Amino acid sequence: MDLSSVQSSIQSLVNEMKEKMFSSNCDPYSFISPSAYDTAWLAMIPDPHQPSQPMFKNCLDWVLHNQKDEGYWGDSDSHGMPTNECLPATLACIVALKKWNVGTVCVEKGLAFIEANTEKLLEEMDNHAPRWFAIVFPGMVELARTVGVRLVFLPGSNGVISELFNTRQQILEKEKDAETYQSLPLFSYLEALPAAYEIDENDIIKHLSSDGSLFQSPSATASAFMATGNKHCVAYLLSLVQRSCDGGVPATYPMDEELIKLCMVNQVFRLGLAERFIEETEKVLAQVYRNYMNQESWAKPSNLVAAQQALFKDSLAFRLLRMHGYALPSDSFCWFLQHEDIRDQIENNHGYFSSAMFNVYRATDLMFSGEYDLQEARSFSKKLLEKTVSVGTRDQTHFISSNLPRLIEHELSLPWFARLDHLEHRMWIEEKDSNVLWMGKASLHRLSLPHNGEIILLAMQNYEFRQSVYKNELEELKRWSKDWGLSDMGFGREKTTYCYFAIASSTSLPYNSQIRMMVAKSAIVITVADDFFDMEGSLIQLKDLTDAVQRWDGKGLSGHSKIIFDALDNLVSEIATQYLQQQGRDIINNLQDLWYETFASWFTESMGGKIGSIPSMKEYLETGMTSIATHTLVLPASCFLNPSLPISKLRPQQYESITILLMLIARLLNDVQSYQKEKDEGKVNSVLLYLQENPEAGIEDSIAFVREILDKKKKEFLQHVLMDGYSDLPKPCKHLHLSCLKVFQMFFNSTNRYDSNTKMLQDINKAFYLPLEVGNSKPLIPLPHLQTGTKKEHPTINSYFNRPSKQYYIMSRSFATRPISWSTSTDYGPGKMFIPPKFRFCFT
Repeated sequence: MDLSSVQSSIQSLVNEMKEKMFSSNCDPYSFISPSAYDTAWLAMIPDPHQPSQPMFKNCLDWVLHNQKDEGYWGDSDSHGMPTNECLPATLACIVALKKWNVGTVCVEKGLAFIEANTEKLLEEMDNHAPRWFAIVFPGMVELARTVGVRLVFLPGSNGVISELFNTRQQILEKEKDAETYQSLPLFSYLEALPAAYEIDENDIIKHLSSDGSLFQSPSATASAFMATGNKHCVAYLLSLVQRSCDGGVPATYPMDEELIKLCMVNQVFRLGLAERFIEETEKVLAQVYRNYMNQESWAKPSNLVAAQQALFKDSLAFRLLRMHGYALPSDSFCWFLQHEDIRDQIENNHGYFSSAMFNVYRATDLMFSGEYDLQEARSFSKKLLEKTVSVGTRDQTHFISSNLPRLIEHELSLPWFARLDHLEHRMWIEEKDSNVLWMGKASLHRLSLPHNGEIILLAMQNYEFRQSVYKNELEELKRWSKDWGLSDMGFGREKTTYCYFAIASSTSLPYNSQIRMMVAKSAIVITVADDFFDMEGSLIQLKDLTDAVQRWDGKGLSGHSKIIFDALDNLVSEIATQYLQQQGRDIINNLQDLWYETFASWFTESMGGKIGSIPSMKEYLETGMTSIATHTLVLPASCFLNPSLPISKLRPQQYESITILLMLIARLLNDVQSYQKEKDEGKVNSVLLYLQENPEAGIEDSIAFVREILDKKKKEFLQHVLMDGYSDLPKPCKHLHLSCLKVFQMFFNSTNRYDSNTKMLQDINKAFYLPLEVGNSKPLIPLPHLQTGTKKEHPTINSYFNRPSKQYYIMSRSFATRPISWSTSTDYGPGKMFIPPKFRFCFT
């Protein structure tokens, strides 16, 4: 692969996306997916001056031209299949077409879909229809019959439909005179309420908002206008249509344009494209920050919908702004904790608020010391998210994003500190519905870029470009390790791939190849040398090697000691030479002193272990913070960042607090997962020393003690990384410290993955070798031979994918599509061939 041409292609697409997503003439509303249901309701409105014509013909045209091939209108789930939201949407579109006597073929296809799929979609709700569906679907059935649409349902549907009508009646009776609402009030579903509900014009007008809408619902407001002719309603609808895209209107209007922009930025970041849109995203975040800081207070939302949207936005803004160094106060989204009524609403409607709580929980990942309101928000949101995952959301509302519960589980099971950026980017690229915004009246609004396929394509190309770079660098690193004899020492751990995986997956491409290779080589030398001190060398050999490092002269060394020293000497010389060429200064003595400090700490530990001395906790940590060698990894590499680490920070007495915190945290993370191994080997660590100094304590008490220190120090460390004024290090250096900490948290989160020969393999394969799985792709299977150019249905594919198709195509990793061209090759067995892993099926 010609990486330069790939990089050029990626940059070209980046430039296109900058223009389409972030230029000054971009309309944020163009990023919201239209609602077929609400668009259909606007299409039903007669022109007051020409009642035989639709008032909004462009909405009717949208309905005519946006029916899915399968016959339905509305959104599909993450597998491309229709959801129960499609049933009322399809009925509403059929009614709109029927009313104006157009789209006969579309109506017939829609009715065929309703007949064939209603039973299946209703069964999937398992007698737990969401409140909105129990109101809207019966209303659309009645409306369709009123305009002469003949609905035919399969026999199995009738009982469920009858039950839905009963459920609606119970809701209407229970809530008709209610003055407070746990969910949206019934008037927000005005268009679907039965005639028997007896709503007069004054009641409708009384519920209109100042903008002329009924609860910002286009469909309800369309119904209100047809019932009252109110001038404020028509002004709202005209404004809505003017902002709509190609005739389709959103499910809620107006929408928070700033939230839309925040979601765009969030999408860019989690798809791994941050380094491609630095100026554009920084501009958005700077404006959002200014707006937040200009607010005099955090206003209490007036209703359930406003609370959900505000929580979603405020917590998302907090996370993005804090991650980028803005000092936004925690009460910018923790305001809900101070309002008992809002907390009660959230708890009673946990499914409706699950996307907001997901953002709240993620925001609390960035907690600093002393932020007790963030701790409370974390506990509160965690409890509700666990409830959402355990009992589901079917009794609350319907998720278009069927993947959200799985994303919640991922969030709860793996701490943010333990996630590597490269793998997180892969997860979000593969999530078709990762662009969820917030709950609306009936479903989720989604960030739906007009060129959404292009942003995903860009993310895929960017990810695969990284994979290519990483694979090349890994092979180069393996050669280096082998050439210097480090990969077959005959003892200890061979972790060349692990070391490179850790640095490559925890950072993005702005940390260039030079830095990745430098850190990976250092980690390899550290691993081999540490194992030599722990398990192989005699005390005399260890002293000789330590002395050689001190004087930086390998004369007299032999065997393993000489291999280690020679590799170290090569590495340090290489780093010093590169720095001299780039910066014009000689740092070889600084590097040698840094490495000697590390070797001296290993020797101190080994000598103590061999003679059986037991240090105090303070003495242990003073040595152990150095022997974990995180500073030996990040400080030399930081000298090559831009802006770079000052040379003075390479001296032990000059280490910044952030570096000392990194050293301490990494040591304690290792200790929590390695205490049993070290106890069996007669060694000590902080967990075992606490037990010794506190005889009344048990092992769980000791682990809890160390974890408590870890929790406190990680919050302090994060504040040093993200906020100005806590560390004099340049921002890139601080972020390299953060990447190093995340690597150690990943290795020692719940077990000692670094010592395992198997636990890292799946992640390594995903990071470097496995192609992305996007869309509806499934593992490929051998297929019977077809003649070249054959285009026809194939039973093997049909049975495997459980769906018919018109024509089969294969899709390459570059998203170029072309018909399958079968050859007569028998490379994979008589009359068979296998599509290479880089291809995926798509259906047209």
